Amino acid sequence: MKRRAGEREKELKKKKLLEELGEKRLPYVTPADADFRQLWKTKYSKLIFRKSDTVPEDLHQMVQEGFLTLREQDCFFQDLVRIKGKDFLTPVSRILIGNPGCTYKYLNTRLFTVPWPTEGYDIKYCSPQIHDACKALIRLNDYLHIEAVKALQGQNFFETKEIKDTTVIDREQNFATPLTEKGSVSKDQSSCCVPEDDYISLKNRTSYNLTLLNYMDPLQMLYLKQEPYFGMGNMAVSWHHDENLVERSTVAVYSYSCEGSAMEESNEQKLKGRDPAVWHVGLKVAWDIETPGLAIPLHQGDFYLMLDDLNMTHQHCVLAGFSPRFSSTHRVADCSRGTLEYIFGQCELALQNLQTDSDSMALSLKSLETAVIKQVEEIHNEVEFEWLRQFWFQGRRYLKCTDWWLKPMAQLEEFWRKMEIMTSLVLSEVGKEEQTEEQRNETINCFLLALTERQRLRKEWTARCQSEAAESLPEDQKPECHPFWTDDECDMPLPYDLEEVIANLQNLVQ
Repeated sequence: MKRRAGEREKELKKKKLLEELGEKRLPYVTPADADFRQLWKTKYSKLIFRKSDTVPEDLHQMVQEGFLTLREQDCFFQDLVRIKGKDFLTPVSRILIGNPGCTYKYLNTRLFTVPWPTEGYDIKYCSPQIHDACKALIRLNDYLHIEAVKALQGQNFFETKEIKDTTVIDREQNFATPLTEKGSVSKDQSSCCVPEDDYISLKNRTSYNLTLLNYMDPLQMLYLKQEPYFGMGNMAVSWHHDENLVERSTVAVYSYSCEGSAMEESNEQKLKGRDPAVWHVGLKVAWDIETPGLAIPLHQGDFYLMLDDLNMTHQHCVLAGFSPRFSSTHRVADCSRGTLEYIFGQCELALQNLQTDSDSMALSLKSLETAVIKQVEEIHNEVEFEWLRQFWFQGRRYLKCTDWWLKPMAQLEEFWRKMEIMTSLVLSEVGKEEQTEEQRNETINCFLLALTERQRLRKEWTARCQSEAAESLPEDQKPECHPFWTDDECDMPLPYDLEEVIANLQNLVQ
């Protein structure tokens, strides 16, 4: 409900903004404009940009070869996301790579990491080339972490010394403070102004646990949205804040566009505004029609950092050029509810209420307390709708890279089956006369909330699996509605008819 309210609020803000604008377009600047430096310094100073020549050449080569390998092996996928109750295929193709067992959720779709090589984990990749690509990305991740720490330390240092001036280097722009341009601020150098606790906080806010890779060839797209506020041209990704990140964490984006002759010809022209042949990142102050926007060109191997709360106070979009482009967007994802460790812990908590008789091997519940039943049924729903259905909704795409997720998913399916049995055990208990009417009604009302939500979500997910957008996907990427219900190795059908159960329970409390 909170998510839906948030979406409605955004739509109302967008509508109001466009109504205020009417036929007008807001101004925006590029690094070629004379007032760019002053605007960046006063309104966008938490954006740090680095040219490709600041990055080690061997790192460029590894990462760019990795991008091409993943594309050649068909490891980029359009996501089926849900916006305002409808399913859409993203124009950009993506793959999530990161810490084993991590997930990242955006636009009601949970992506599961292809794990990068990690000590202590047995990860079998489908080819040595995919292993090398993931290895290159964790090396880039480590590099961007170090650069982000330096940038944050640099900003803290200059704020402490009350040095407010910043510099922007030539039209190709390295947007940063003088200190971070020089390249290295060590912990020792900054210890006079960054306390130990703050230094740990800086590290935590830059310790990227995953990267969302993006790929698009604009010339293969039938249609791209036009940027609506500034007239910046074709958008690959609309205006947004990145979702589900640790608060005030830095986002790092490495860009690789396959530049060619069409771009070079365009660069020779004198254009007003942004060059439509070149990819750009656009930035604006969120829901603001007073402050001009920025459009910053992205060339092969450039990267930028969005520091501190910039992702919260500002919005960004990606403006398409003419050439194909890859990007690697490194994030500190909020994994408080999005790791295997978390969901296995939840399952363990729920299954503590299930016991087996040592003689008859019959299953029963330890407690019928309302709070316990509520907790178990909520975890039951979480396992089914936030994990199992999300995973299988994406078909068998992950098998293009690795089979790593199959074993934990099988374990979650087994936990889910046990929780289905626990639901049926509650049903049998509420029909008995052992509870007072007041206790029974309290249990049933609590139970009904979880079951009604389960019924609603099962219908919604079934409809999503059968949507026109889902049917348009390649066979190996089409959603699998509920394979964990029809496993040939499992002779355990659903122990109850959900719709019938809800009707019976409603009759009991009337």
